[in-house]
Amino acid sequence: MFGDRIKGLPVVAVLRGITPGEAIPVGEVLTRAGIMVMEVTLNSAEPYQSIRKLSRQYGTDKLIGAGTVTTIDQVYQVKRAGGRLIVSPHTDVEVIYAAKAANMIVIPGCFSPTEIHIAIKAGADAIKLFPAEMIPPAAVKAIRAVFPSPIEMFATGGIDSNNMTEYLQSGVDGFGIGSSFYQPGKSIGAIETDTKSIVAAFNQARNCLKIRKQ
Repeated sequence: MFGDRIKGLPVVAVLRGITPGEAIPVGEVLTRAGIMVMEVTLNSAEPYQSIRKLSRQYGTDKLIGAGTVTTIDQVYQVKRAGGRLIVSPHTDVEVIYAAKAANMIVIPGCFSPTEIHIAIKAGADAIKLFPAEMIPPAAVKAIRAVFPSPIEMFATGGIDSNNMTEYLQSGVDGFGIGSSFYQPGKSIGAIETDTKSIVAAFNQARNCLKIRKQ
């Protein structure tokens, strides 16, 4: 399962707007914090070059790929750049099929139970609940009642240290986090500080959940 790859820290870093020159420095900061999965969104400048650099730097140690993937051709281009992960903002079975045929991990964006069902049936490795701002924890809990594990669900969009505990309690397995890690123009020092803060908040939220279950 996809979740087994990042069991220690199930957080996907969404690098929206990153440039090839920033890819490795930002990747190193995320690596030191324990982040194992990074997606370069395709609406960034020269995204395939950034994916290529990160893939060459980390090989199979990290799961590197693309976000905001909306077409089959983009799947192929990510593959050629060395990426092994496809993340979409929507549910498109053709994109899912293409990614699986290319032996890649694919996480489609889903908003409704219907989309989740379609994605699972098409072979999705995990589900991206997006935008999470419009899928509150109570809704996630209801969704989990009809789509239990082992399919992993990652809440993405509007996730921060203030709502992690609620979402984990509702049944998500992890998070996709973007601007809290990286934003264009953000200094490496600020990225490192914020990354440490987010990782600490996640670990605290997960520990609180464990204590509540005891």
